[in-house]
Amino acid sequence: MRVVFWIAPLTFAVAAGAAPSLPPEPLGPPSATVDLATDEGASLVLGQWRYSDAKIVEVQHRLPDANGQPTGAPVRTHAIEPRAGWAGFDDSKWPVIAPTSLATRRSTGRLCFDWYRIAVTIPEKIGAFDPTGSTVVFETVLDDYAEVWVDGEIARTLGQRGGSVVGGWNAPNRLVIARGAKPGQKIQLAVFGANGPLSDPPANFIWVRSARLEFFPPSRPAEPYAIPVAEVNVEVIRKDPALDAIVPANPKLFKLAEGFRFTEGPVWLRDRGVLLFSDPNANRIYQYDPKEGGSLSVFREKSGYDGADLAEYFQPGSNGITLDPQGHLTVDQHGRHRVVQLDGDDRETVLVDSFEGKRLNSPNDLVYRSDGTLYFTDPPFGLPKFFDDPRRELTFSGVFALKDGKLRLVGRDLAGPNGIAFSPDEKFLYVTNWDVKKKVVMRYAVAPDGSLSQGRVFFDMTKAPEDPDLALDGMKVDRAGNLYVSGPGGLWILDSRGKHLGTIKGPRLPANLAWGDDGKTLYWTARSGLYRLPLQVEGIRP
Repeated sequence: MRVVFWIAPLTFAVAAGAAPSLPPEPLGPPSATVDLATDEGASLVLGQWRYSDAKIVEVQHRLPDANGQPTGAPVRTHAIEPRAGWAGFDDSKWPVIAPTSLATRRSTGRLCFDWYRIAVTIPEKIGAFDPTGSTVVFETVLDDYAEVWVDGEIARTLGQRGGSVVGGWNAPNRLVIARGAKPGQKIQLAVFGANGPLSDPPANFIWVRSARLEFFPPSRPAEPYAIPVAEVNVEVIRKDPALDAIVPANPKLFKLAEGFRFTEGPVWLRDRGVLLFSDPNANRIYQYDPKEGGSLSVFREKSGYDGADLAEYFQPGSNGITLDPQGHLTVDQHGRHRVVQLDGDDRETVLVDSFEGKRLNSPNDLVYRSDGTLYFTDPPFGLPKFFDDPRRELTFSGVFALKDGKLRLVGRDLAGPNGIAFSPDEKFLYVTNWDVKKKVVMRYAVAPDGSLSQGRVFFDMTKAPEDPDLALDGMKVDRAGNLYVSGPGGLWILDSRGKHLGTIKGPRLPANLAWGDDGKTLYWTARSGLYRLPLQVEGIRP
């Protein structure tokens, strides 16, 4: 019998049956304004405007099939270059333009397009105003149309007018770019301009009528929140035709919630139809319920630590979450250096907290074998000073197996063992490595007694050009044996032989993943947001 416990969550999102709503938009005059079209304003936020013309280019595409999807006959169509809204876009070779020159007419006239980019940093003070905790609004008016990307993302909902998308002819684009702002916080803005009307483009050019930041005091403490399900930008780099059976020809990535410090360790509860996931930085477990448009609630406070030195920890909370074969929730706790099981009456049962008399580092990710053996990774990333933390008692980062109360070290060959998953037949165990010098997925043969052998590099991403300061994070497997790995530049999909089929790139790099809904939807815990991606294959779920 499968039993899934339940702890009543602390809901702060929306009333039952109601559609989710964003926090109220700021009303009334702002407490402070920064005019980004002035030298003084741009300097205050350490901003530098850069500019580039954009152009229409021919690209290969396909005509619609019987279902309206682009899998028909090949056809030539058009796209915009450069694609300068994406996070990580390198604009360093673009010319710098003076803030006071934003009103200069630019691009080629008639049917023409361009980009304006600026990275802003929240200042310590704006006059006498302290922006800490404030809500920040960016407003711009372009002659004639504009779209606005924030930190590499352009989110849009059905019926939306303005904000990130075109609001009208010479109409303002106005959107919240930060809630609970912190001095020193950096925000990348990319504004795409177009001359219009598009069907009858005039002889004039594109220019910026206004661009400013408005700061409003918070109406309530900044908390994460569910949003109306919003489609966001997604790119699929197809390396092998086999990817077409996995990722739809017209993939859709949806944003569900935002405002987190860092999202991690998701698991889908099939009996309840909800997703649980960690925010280790906030020391919480959250619950997302997709029904009725989606709602968000706090499932557990102090999910990983409540010690006197809590303030010293960057990630004190829980990380990986999974279910054992009987449906009991099992949680990695960074700050408490242990793995626990949560019972239905909110009690914690410690499964393991030490090895050979020495405290574990900070258990990170975990997976059960069908016989009940628990495997977990134990790098020191949850400790305040990581490898150099004085609290650290083990001298290595390990992969452990726990069965019938007995803990065994089954691997210690990686500096930062992180994501962990079984092949569908459980003959192999995969482990990712968070180590910028060795960005590898390892594969180990699993013996009936639970021991590992024949460890080898299954796939090496060390030379990937994207994100040189990032390594490998969470991982999941589908029923065909394909691996989904959070790696440099996006979500890498590898087949069971170690062939790179393709990479899915979204606005935020996922830290971890969970198969949910009908089993074919991949939920992404991705930095400050929560996303989901419908696919065409079913994944392995606990």
